[in-house]
Amino acid sequence: MSAGAHDFHQKVITDAGAAVRGLTVALGERLGLYKALAESGPLTAEQLAGKTGTNPRYIEEWLHAQLSAGYVERHPSSLTYTLPADHVEVLADPKAVTFAAGFFTALKALYATEDLLVEAYRTGDGVGWAEHDAALDTGMGSFFQPTYEHKLVPDWLPSLHQVTDKLRGGGTVADVGCGVGHTTLLIAKAFPEATVHGFDYSEEAISIARQLAEEAGLSHRVVFEVASADDYPGTGYDLVCFFNALHDMGDPVAAAQHVHKSLDADGTWMLVESNVSPADIDTNTPAARMFMALSAVMCLPVAVAQRGPHALGNHSGEKAFRAIAEEAGFTRWRRATETPVNAVYEVRP
Repeated sequence: MSAGAHDFHQKVITDAGAAVRGLTVALGERLGLYKALAESGPLTAEQLAGKTGTNPRYIEEWLHAQLSAGYVERHPSSLTYTLPADHVEVLADPKAVTFAAGFFTALKALYATEDLLVEAYRTGDGVGWAEHDAALDTGMGSFFQPTYEHKLVPDWLPSLHQVTDKLRGGGTVADVGCGVGHTTLLIAKAFPEATVHGFDYSEEAISIARQLAEEAGLSHRVVFEVASADDYPGTGYDLVCFFNALHDMGDPVAAAQHVHKSLDADGTWMLVESNVSPADIDTNTPAARMFMALSAVMCLPVAVAQRGPHALGNHSGEKAFRAIAEEAGFTRWRRATETPVNAVYEVRP
């Protein structure tokens, strides 16, 4: 075996380990293991099992996996484990902007579609969002939610021309492709005078969104409806939002045209998309690697399943999105702000 082959083999084995480890992270998130370690550590396997209502032998094995990954630390003299302080905000604090553990719960849905993806790759057909387990809605929602909670109201909306003033004065909002409604509810909480609608073509996602609105005490003024991006109801909206959704649509031009028709003449389309482009395919950053992989197994198949004229993938880039907006009749385009993961565009008639 050549040195190059050996190094590449080790890289693939590392990736294989990461793929399997993702399931252990999902278990840690769902069972509250990270949270218990963060709140009560250091703990033995027996103590952690007791605090989480789990089986000690399984927890011992799970802790070994976390230790080998460098996620937890072990204190040999006491056989206890701790979650390092720097890891708490990533694995145990859903309110932290760096929280990432929630994403791994989506693996249940993504891995379960392997047979469908094999067939799609052979035939050119798609794999629709509704063909995935509901864990995809909750997992992907959990992945983006921390960024939305920290950026949407304090940074992204103020970066748009006069939008916050309109919402404070009782403006109207359509959150299209809202998923389980995290962004919809954030806007509603921040602007109590605004009228807020959330639309998504997934009945499962809308059902979860309605439940979350009820739990938040907002169901009386936030309306969630099943509708697609090119036929959602209403006109004269002051703000229409697409959060990481346009690239999943089979006919993004038709969606953009409907936004144009549904907006007030002085309204704003806030288009939030992945902050990657075709030029980033060779980029070795963690965000770029994740987006490229997700596009191949989720974003592109979902778009193809809608049998529209375009299937963008999640790294089409600003040039492609701007061309779609211009084809739909928009005349003003501005990159309002960005994060390492998201680009926020202000699009106006």
